[in-house]
Amino acid sequence: MSMAQTTAPATGSPSPAPPAGEKDGRTAERPLALRLLARPEVGVFLGAVAVYVFFLISAPPVRDGSSMANILYQSSTIGIVTIPVALLMIGGELAQVRGVDVEELPEEADLALQIDGR
Repeated sequence: MSMAQTTAPATGSPSPAPPAGEKDGRTAERPLALRLLARPEVGVFLGAVAVYVFFLISAPPVRDGSSMANILYQSSTIGIVTIPVALLMIGGELAQVRGVDVEELPEEADLALQIDGR
């Protein structure tokens, strides 16, 4: 007896191919506005513009040039620290969400030894 299995040939007709001029919905050309809004950097830019316009309207001192220099100076001191940390988090080298690694925590027996002193 042989363990090889044979399959019977398909008897049904294959599904008809779409006409050459008709496009599938997955390959349709999207409008430029939708393609731009799908990119994350455009959303970041629009958010920054919205925040700037909000403060421009609600806080008149923001319109002054010396105030803008002060805002940019303060933002730069914060950005010097946050940009490298963000890049490390994106690269997966730093996970601040976890706190500490589970492997680095002391075992229960080690804690009991430290408390009892035995």
